Amino acid sequence: MLSRNPRRERAQWLAELRVIHHLGFNCVKTWVDWATAEPRPGVFDLQDLSQLLALAHQARLRVIVQLYADSAPSWVGHKFAHADFVTATGVRIHSESAPGYSFDNPGVRAAELQFYRRVARVASASPAFYGYDLWSEPHLVNWVWFNDLPHVQFDFSRYSRIRFRRWLRRKYGTLAALDRAWYRDYTRWNQVQPPRFGTILSYADFMDWRAFIVHELAADLGAMARAVDAVNPHFVTSSHSDIPGVLNTPLSGYGNPDDWKMAREVDYYGASIYPLHADTMLHGWPPFMRAFAFDGANAASRGKGFFIGEMQAGQGATGLRVNDPVTAAELRDWSWTAIGHGAKAICFYAWYPMNAGYESDGYGMIHLDGRLTRRARTAGAVARVVNRYRRLFHDAQPLPARIAILYNPLSYLSGGDTISPGRKIEHSMMGVYRALYRAHIPVTFLNADDLARGRTQSLKAIYLPYAITLSRAACRGLRRFVRHGGMAIAEARTAWNDARGFAYARIPGGGLAQVFSVREAALWPARHDTLTFSPEAPDGLAGLRVSARQFAESLQTRRGTVLAHFQNGQPAVVESHYGKGKTIFIGSFLGLAAFHSHPVPLSRSEAAHQPTPASAADRALRALARWAGIHARVKVTGGEARLVEVDWLRVPRVAMPSGQNGRLLIAINRGRPGTFTMTLPFRSAVAAKNLLNASTVPVKLHGSSAQIRLRLGHEDVAVLLLSHD
Repeated sequence: MLSRNPRRERAQWLAELRVIHHLGFNCVKTWVDWATAEPRPGVFDLQDLSQLLALAHQARLRVIVQLYADSAPSWVGHKFAHADFVTATGVRIHSESAPGYSFDNPGVRAAELQFYRRVARVASASPAFYGYDLWSEPHLVNWVWFNDLPHVQFDFSRYSRIRFRRWLRRKYGTLAALDRAWYRDYTRWNQVQPPRFGTILSYADFMDWRAFIVHELAADLGAMARAVDAVNPHFVTSSHSDIPGVLNTPLSGYGNPDDWKMAREVDYYGASIYPLHADTMLHGWPPFMRAFAFDGANAASRGKGFFIGEMQAGQGATGLRVNDPVTAAELRDWSWTAIGHGAKAICFYAWYPMNAGYESDGYGMIHLDGRLTRRARTAGAVARVVNRYRRLFHDAQPLPARIAILYNPLSYLSGGDTISPGRKIEHSMMGVYRALYRAHIPVTFLNADDLARGRTQSLKAIYLPYAITLSRAACRGLRRFVRHGGMAIAEARTAWNDARGFAYARIPGGGLAQVFSVREAALWPARHDTLTFSPEAPDGLAGLRVSARQFAESLQTRRGTVLAHFQNGQPAVVESHYGKGKTIFIGSFLGLAAFHSHPVPLSRSEAAHQPTPASAADRALRALARWAGIHARVKVTGGEARLVEVDWLRVPRVAMPSGQNGRLLIAINRGRPGTFTMTLPFRSAVAAKNLLNASTVPVKLHGSSAQIRLRLGHEDVAVLLLSHD
């Protein structure tokens, strides 16, 4: 991006590419930014891209081209009127290389897509070219921070407002229908404006505005994909968010995407993964949080697998803030965990550390003076194994989880622009996930739109954490799921509001009162309330006392069974039947209670302190999974088994060297060294091979299960290929 004379650097580029290939990597990613590529209208300079493609071919590497249109040439703003982004208060943002210009402007859009097509013509002509990363970390407005503009919101430019009106016309059909929904009295469509502040009245306008932004981002990514496909459709298209959507919120004023919608527009979607970013939590993401993020990205891909557009390769640095150094063992752990959860590409960011800007000297795999690191050699060793068995890893897919956590962006919008749940929804999902993850129970995420469409085929149970706003379509989807034999577990005030932000006549709404056989009787703030399960409650729940969190909601039921009461004697948890399925309704936020039951880790490794015992909320969540018939697929015993992650993937026969059925088992020990026994569900003879060292691993059959004993040191990884009839 910063090279101004690539020919002078040709020999150095080739030497470094050969080192990258020698380490074990099969691909490099290069940036092409619009400002450099088209300094004057219609005058393109892509000699650096052409040179890199030619040299990569010599070095036997493939190339992914990552396009940056957010870094736009200044002539775009001069040529097209109303090209600037505009805040809610009317402030025009004059681009300073970033954030570029509004894609809603027809002139900007045409010029930007022409840039994409020109890059595609150059790239697709090279035998080294593999595919595109069309949009890195997409937002409406990227790579800038407006610290002097409070509560900044985008984009209120002229053409964005026109586009919003078109979207509203498709949704509502008539202006009268929009007036009813928004509590307005418009007489012409050109009077309609995006909401610029919250009011005490309806916030349906705010919800529409947020839905439009999500739609707009996905549609724009689709336009980029069509532009490059029009040149040559035979190359991979991809994009990646700055963080997996399950860790994100749709409330950002800069405009955040929805991973599920974005994934429909490209061959592969994914995310940036920075577990030890300078701005992240103390000691970085703990293991469960990394697995949570990967499973979220994989769920959004709907079975295709996901790309890690950027995996942190070196120490996090942001200005004067730094985090702990990244170790080689951590890169190995992060890589194999990602593969175990469905990653189909890992692009390490970056080869060199940054040498300019506010990330200077951060995130590199080698030193700025070119010296290699142990991290580079270790990451290359992972790549070498993946290359050796590339068909196997490409085709392997995580076994479908039987229980899903509902991912429901509407709940973030509850209260509109005046108040929102903040991070409580994310923390609720994480509390449920962590409790099951530590019991080795696989979990996935189900988008509320997919629930509405009935895309629940592999699921046995759905957990609805903090689902306070739920569309009528999603409610119908849940009714179908339970009626046909599924299990549903819901928390307080589920379906309180509909997709317009209007309260349902009863809670839970949308017809779910019949499904769960409950109605809300009363609601009060949960201060020191507890839920006490009766002795007759299902196994594992009987007698448990769990802290209520945020709300305590007493329940009325006619045909359900009360399983727990609050301290005041009011019913707190109800079990019921609906059709062929079963339900449990919890009058508080159990996932939130589980999340807050554990302190922030005190050290980098969970093994460096005494293992935190399971809280009452954790035990309740695991008991609810057992109630739904969900159990660990792989049982791990011995040593600190809780600190061993085991990921389990299915390999189709066509990808197996033996032509037999296959499984991949990836085990990572984050605790003290020990010998661990993995008990797996097999009825026939099994052969096991450790792909990291080509050694044979003994397998013992015991009835309908097989046992594998592994000796794993601290931070050790085993990657086993299992062949069976």
